[in-house]
Parts: sequence; structure tokens; C-alpha cells
Amino acid sequence: MVFLHYLHLNSGVARIFFTVTNDLTYDQRMQRICSSLAEAGHKVTLVGRKLPTSLPLHYQPFTQKRLNCYFRKGKLFYLEFNIKLFIYLFFKRMDAVCAIDLDTILPCLWVSQWKGIPRIYDAHELFCEMKEVSSRRGIYRVWKSIEKYAVPKFNYGYTVNHAIAHAFESMYQKKYEVIRSLPTPKKPGGKKRENSILYQGAVNEGRCFESLIPAMLHIDAELIICGDGNYMEKARKLVADLGLQEKIIFKGLVPPAELHGYTSVAMIGITLFESDSQSNYLSLANRFFDYIQAGTPQICVNYPLYREIQEQSPIGLMIDKPDVKSIHAAIQLLLNDTELWNRLHVNCVEMAATLNWEVEKKKLLEFYNGIFEKASSYHHS
Repeated sequence: MVFLHYLHLNSGVARIFFTVTNDLTYDQRMQRICSSLAEAGHKVTLVGRKLPTSLPLHYQPFTQKRLNCYFRKGKLFYLEFNIKLFIYLFFKRMDAVCAIDLDTILPCLWVSQWKGIPRIYDAHELFCEMKEVSSRRGIYRVWKSIEKYAVPKFNYGYTVNHAIAHAFESMYQKKYEVIRSLPTPKKPGGKKRENSILYQGAVNEGRCFESLIPAMLHIDAELIICGDGNYMEKARKLVADLGLQEKIIFKGLVPPAELHGYTSVAMIGITLFESDSQSNYLSLANRFFDYIQAGTPQICVNYPLYREIQEQSPIGLMIDKPDVKSIHAAIQLLLNDTELWNRLHVNCVEMAATLNWEVEKKKLLEFYNGIFEKASSYHHS
């Protein structure tokens, strides 16, 4: 059974399974990765979860599978999902399996060991250093023990920036490739900008909503929030407490095809993180590049990786401290200084020509081709 998968690799086509715990409809990053590998000729399957609110899946050039779970969150959800994921993967023929972050790593590890196939770890972030994990000692210990047990057993890995790659290499002496999560290129639109500020992404702890929402009190513009997460209930309550229901609009999860419509007409994008989370401090968020691709100047935290790109060509305003006063001042400046906004907009459009997935996906294809070439030569030797 160990070498069954190599029979398929000889044809130059690999069967690759990717695993996530989220709803596949909204995962633009995995849609890009899986589509690129499928278009290169591989047979790709993306496995995620199904929720009562899940929309019907749209056609993709890869196979999509959603697992039903009785539990929706917490320890019982992770236990149930991982058991079902292991059973599902165990009975599938595959040439490689890729775990996206820690929450699906154990089934991928055990299935790959049993089948004798390459396993890949896609570290989208420093999972254990996310605020919702690191701030809870018991939860942190559990996830950190899983990380220490599983990650060193993965010989292949990639992540979204060089800082996270260095962190994993330091912790586990494994080399990680850097494949940034860049958007697909969009044609420059001639749409008229609306008097709106956009936050797109997870509405989670550590994303500065405690400061962003009050900062809107004396701003003459709408804040549109596209996303959902563990801070959503608190965010809605804060909006209600401040009487900002008419000014701050929650759109919930928005399908990728619709999301760019909001991004391309907003005057300002928001990329804010608290610095007390190492995962946030070393992040390079998807939305940061989405705003650039849409030609939308943004307000962003002045953390190292964002600053590197800002120093190449200013694409927004960087703030050292994401507090109410700093956020308010930055929003007012971008809304009122037309010359500054236009200059940043032009820089975004120019940067978008290289900061896009058509350029970055070449690294992805080289990475996976290298794995399969090595596996094939191992079999023939």
C-alpha cells in the first residue's frame, strides 16, 4: 500500500488533498492554491466543513468536500471534525496531503504515515500565537503540544512570509518556503468611489475593533465590515452602545465574487492588529494585498512586514499605535486630503502589477513539482 500512489505519479499527475476547518465558499486563499494546482494538471481535493448557513458550492476546477459536524465550536467540534477527517482521508487514494494550520494537522500526519505519502504543512500563521489561543493558558498548552508533536514530522512546509518561515525554522529546524497569499489580478476599474471605509476579513479578537468602532464617532463616512468571527457579538454590542448602527454596517460573510465589489469602491481599507500577539505582529494579511489590488489606500499597522512594502512604495498610512485617536486622525486625513489619496491610489495600482497571484503561483507550482519529482525518483532508485 505504501507505494500505490507512485503508480499515479508516473503519469505526471498527482492526487493532492488539502484540509481546512472553515467553510470553503469564502476561502479565497485555498481557492487560489487549489485552482492553480488543478490547472497545472493535478487532481486536487479541498476538504472543509459544512454549516447550517453554508451556501451551495460553486464550480471550481478541483473537487470540494464538506464534512457535516454536530458540534459547531470548541473542543468537541475539533474532536468530531478531526475524527471524521481522518476517516474520510483514510479511505481515499492520494499522492500527497496538505494540512492548513494546526487544526487539521493530526489526521494528515497519521494518514500520510499509514499510506507512506508526502505530507505538507501550510502554516498560514503562527497558530499558537493568535490572541484567541495565546491568551488562554489551557488552550495554548493543548495546541502547543500538538504543534511540538506534529510539525517536526513534516519535511515539507510553506508559509506566507519570511518572518513566520524563520520562526518555524528556529523552533523545529525545518526549512519553510515563502508563498505569499496574493490576490488574483483585477482589471483597473473605473467605478466611482463611495464615501465608505472597508474592513474585510475575520472579525476576531486582536483586530482592534475596540478602537476602530469608537474612532467612527465623528467620521463623516460609513464603515462596512465584511466578515465574521469570535468578536462579532461584542462588535455589534459596541456599535449599539455607541449608537452607530446607521454608520457601521455589518455585511457578514461575503462570497469572494461579491467582495471585490466593496473593495474597489471604498475610499479606505483597514488592516489593524494588536501588537501583543506575535501572530498578528508578524502577519501579512490577505486584505492588505486585496486593498492594493483594488487601488484602495489603507490604514495599516506599522509592523515590520507591512513596513517593508510601504517603504518600496507608499500604499497607505501606517500608524504606530492602533488606538482611537490615531485611527481617527488617519481616517480624517485620507478622507480630506485628495492629493494624498490620489498619490497613494496610483502607487497601489502600480504595485498591483507585481503583487498578485499570477506572479506568486509560480513558486507554489515549483514547490509541489519538487516534492513529486523527489518522490518519483525515490521510487525508481
